[in-house]
Amino acid sequence: MKIFRLMLLLFIAPITVFAGGMNDDPLLTKVMINQIEIRNGDGKDPVVWDAQAWIGKDLHKLWIKTEGERVNGDVEESELQLLYSRAIAPFWDLQAGLRREFRPRPTRDWFVLGLKGLAPYFFEVDASLFIGDNGRIAARFNGEYEILFTQRLILTAEGEVNLYGKSDPARGIGSGLSDLELGLRLRYEVRREFAPYIGVNWIRQYGGTASFTRAKGDPVSDTRVVVGIRAWF
Repeated sequence: MKIFRLMLLLFIAPITVFAGGMNDDPLLTKVMINQIEIRNGDGKDPVVWDAQAWIGKDLHKLWIKTEGERVNGDVEESELQLLYSRAIAPFWDLQAGLRREFRPRPTRDWFVLGLKGLAPYFFEVDASLFIGDNGRIAARFNGEYEILFTQRLILTAEGEVNLYGKSDPARGIGSGLSDLELGLRLRYEVRREFAPYIGVNWIRQYGGTASFTRAKGDPVSDTRVVVGIRAWF
């Protein structure tokens, strides 16, 4: 909690940036629902969400990111990030702020330092370093690439890697490489702002995280067919 309160003060400070500004740099907003989907596999059929929103101007923005998973009416995974974002180069933003993991219990708070942008060959990249209490350090790397079959039919390849500096037995997480997630989603843009999709998603746990999962009698690898919606406004 100490790190959460401290970083909250540091997060509030940049808000003053938005109070001024010139008329030719208007205040804009955007909400992006990257994923809201049902993953069909072992009968549990979890509902997964991944959404982001921002408000700001050309160089400075405030971001909100949320993702999680709900199974049989219970939220099993849930997190929220509040970030200040500063453009440092064309197509690249440096981000800093707070992350809270609400589920699974116990709750964990982190300071976030991230880099988000468009790499060569149009790979979307979102890389984050997380610093928590008691010497906890974690890292996450997200990558995404789109293949356009037509102007409306688009295949998205996605990948995510999570790493932890030390074990967290209370949450079933081991040190080192924790998990790898890969997905393919084929969407049809009814409009640019609204696109249903189908696809496949694969998750694999490694190292100590896999050992914790095996001890509970659960599988460490999971492949599911997904059906969902992607939208923005």
